[in-house]
Amino acid sequence: MRFRDLKQREVINARDCKRLGFVSDLTFDECTGQICNLIIPGPSKFCGCIGKEADVVIPFCNIQCIGHDVILVDVRPEPPKKEKKEKE
Repeated sequence: MRFRDLKQREVINARDCKRLGFVSDLTFDECTGQICNLIIPGPSKFCGCIGKEADVVIPFCNIQCIGHDVILVDVRPEPPKKEKKEKE
C-alpha cells in the first residue's frame, strides 16, 4: 500500500463513529521503516481562514481496519471543551 492510497481514505473513530478527517501525513521509524503514527489535520477554527486546531495524531497500533474507503481507528474521544464564561 502506498501513502497516496492512505490519503484518499477517511478516518473514522470506531468508539463514537465520528469522522476525524483524511490522513495528511505519517511518521515512521527510520531504522525499521514501520509506520508509527497517522496525522490528521485539525479542524478550522473560523471559516478556514483564521487558523486551525491541533493536528490529531493516531498511533498505528490504534488502527483497527483499513478498508477500501475508510480507516477505522479506536481512540478515546476528546472530552468536551469548557467555554470561558464572561464576568457579569
